Amino acid sequence: MRPTRDDLIAAYGLDDRTAPRVRMNFVSSADGAVALHGRSGTLGGRTDRALMEVLRGMADVIVVGAGTVRVEGYGAVTPTAEDAAWRREQGLPAAPRLAVVSGELNLSPDDAVFAEAAGRPLVVTRASSPADRRAELAQVADVVVCGDATVDLTQMVAHFTDQGMPQILSEGGPHLFGSLLDADLVDEVCLTVAPRLVGGGAGRIVQGATEGDRGYSLRSILHDDDGFVFLRYAR
Repeated sequence: MRPTRDDLIAAYGLDDRTAPRVRMNFVSSADGAVALHGRSGTLGGRTDRALMEVLRGMADVIVVGAGTVRVEGYGAVTPTAEDAAWRREQGLPAAPRLAVVSGELNLSPDDAVFAEAAGRPLVVTRASSPADRRAELAQVADVVVCGDATVDLTQMVAHFTDQGMPQILSEGGPHLFGSLLDADLVDEVCLTVAPRLVGGGAGRIVQGATEGDRGYSLRSILHDDDGFVFLRYAR
């Protein structure tokens, strides 16, 4: 049995859209690898891809690190006609905004994430990032400065909330997850466990965070005929 779109919406539904929420969406292998052949997308399956679309449909803004943009080849975030219609029924824009977090701004205005975007993306950076690169990227994106020496993710969440985008979906990478965890900003973790054993040197879904016992509750669990398990954890 494969969870339907309605099953996924029911399992991952939001009780209160007005309360700010940072939600992580990750996939890992059964032995904890975050990537296969260097990419997380190769671990996923059909239901995982459907879940990604549902989670994006519920989000106001999708946040992703610049490294993940490069590795995963991010382009435009374009919802299906069904998801766009569902969002309009909820009083939302047809598509969520996309925000790229980068302290160094090693990005090009010609990158697909900008060149193929249906709407104007956001770039979240720090005040000490190269001014010339901020000016260059400002031609294709709304540049948001949060923090001085490093990107202040608490300021980022506050900025998005102030701009009417309290529902934040982070799609990676692991270092951004670690930074959000250290800043005590992670409200939910939506984890897909793939029925694969990868081995090798792939990292975990969290990198760079300080060690600690951070407790979350299991809100829902689903599985499909392909052996994938879908876990929703929340504080």
